[in-house]
Amino acid sequence: MRSVTTLLILFLISFPAYAQEKEVSCAGEDKGCLLRQLENVTGQITDQNWKDQTYRELAKLLANEMQENNAIALIGKIEHPDTKAMTIRGIGMAAAQQKRSKEEYKSLFTKLRTEAEKIDHPPSYAIALTYIAMAQAFAGDDDGAMKTASDMENEALRNKAYGESAEIQAEHGRFDQAMKSIAAINSGAFRDKAHRTISKILTNRKKYNEALASANAIENAYQKAQSLLYILARQITPGEVSLVE
Repeated sequence: MRSVTTLLILFLISFPAYAQEKEVSCAGEDKGCLLRQLENVTGQITDQNWKDQTYRELAKLLANEMQENNAIALIGKIEHPDTKAMTIRGIGMAAAQQKRSKEEYKSLFTKLRTEAEKIDHPPSYAIALTYIAMAQAFAGDDDGAMKTASDMENEALRNKAYGESAEIQAEHGRFDQAMKSIAAINSGAFRDKAHRTISKILTNRKKYNEALASANAIENAYQKAQSLLYILARQITPGEVSLVE
């Protein structure tokens, strides 16, 4: 009986060392193994903020490795609502830069929306929806971006989501869709700001006719003048354009 007890004690003493040895057995270039190891180690972090932040970064890595389901599963392990929203952003933007079918994107953004709906902190929830809309716009899912933004109850954040989507659409050469997103903004000040931003983006790409169309849609005389000034300066005195930005 005493020998059995001794063996048990020896096993219990050696088990942590054995577990630690197994934990660090990954090869340096075995990304799959290292990702699993990182998740295990992250679970051992005692400070919740640090744990949340590490899960967020791990989720972004997993999404970049086309492991979005594993990435999304980490959101439930995060406690802080803002970090949940930023994790949703990281996953969405990583996936948006990959080549996926419309069906794959629809499935992904539906899953991200499901996770966003679990956030019970209104400001963080609104931020999550904003980031989903931005990721949808980046992925070319303009209808999805419009739908996500329109679902936001907070007017200021909804207008911001429309504006952010328009900026992404303009940067990707989808001028008509950018103008459609701006048209959905129900605040003159927000619309003017969005039009000025879009006009600048298009001017920098030497799309002067489109830039002018956006500038001419600005209602505030000063804002319109600044956009017109920028369009002209980029063509006449490009070396001094910073003076009017």
